[in-house]
Amino acid sequence: MSIFESIILGIVQGVGEFLPISSSAHLIIVPYLLNLKPHSLTFDVALHLGTLCAIGAYFFKDWLKLFKEGFLSLKLRTLQGAPERRLFWFIFIATIPGALAGKLLEEKVETVFRNPLLAASVLGGFAFILYLAQKLGKNTRFLGDMKLKQAFLIGVVQSFALLPGISRSGATMAAGLALNFKKEEAVKFSFLLSFPIILGAGLLKIKDIFSCFLNGEAKAFLAGFIASAFFGLLSIHFLLKFIRKYSFNLFIWYRIIVCVLVAAVVMLRSRG
Repeated sequence: MSIFESIILGIVQGVGEFLPISSSAHLIIVPYLLNLKPHSLTFDVALHLGTLCAIGAYFFKDWLKLFKEGFLSLKLRTLQGAPERRLFWFIFIATIPGALAGKLLEEKVETVFRNPLLAASVLGGFAFILYLAQKLGKNTRFLGDMKLKQAFLIGVVQSFALLPGISRSGATMAAGLALNFKKEEAVKFSFLLSFPIILGAGLLKIKDIFSCFLNGEAKAFLAGFIASAFFGLLSIHFLLKFIRKYSFNLFIWYRIIVCVLVAAVVMLRSRG
């Protein structure tokens, strides 16, 4: 893989991970549309580590407080206190379904699911789910109002994002909206929830990533990682500002347009 290709994919990952448009689908669709050589799931995970750095840096103060309150909850053996104390454990519990699903379906994620037409179809289909969640949600609750059952339900929904096109951020944001959380609150919880699941996936693939580094792919991996981290920061900042004034309609229409575009390209190429 060339450095240029890795930067392109890093940008795709950085932008797609935090916007509700599915980075995993775009990492399949973009190489297909540009006729790039297929890349491995290990490279995808390396790009995800870039967005891990982005979310860790952007919410650094939040994570410090969350870890502090999580530690205090163990030390004092109580969840009473700052809202971050309960939020820390809600994030932990919400991570479990996605982690289990990722482990059980790892082989399918690497093979069966990496299909451009499937990714595009799911991308378009989930647009309607996001629309319904936005339409039906009451947009009234804050993260401080979250209950254990709601956090776990969002975590269960996150596990469906293993299917490229659903989008981890899109799924968790849609779940938050459907549970009547305010748009900004649903987005923030989605961002915070991304940290442990991306970290876990990275740790599972760390040996493979190092192997790729030793086999002469270090420059490409590093270029993609940096691009992913930088554009991930921009993406987080953009969405937090954007969603205060506007709805998710931009992303809903984008999903539908990409779905139609990819389907048309697949049909044209199959005839050729």
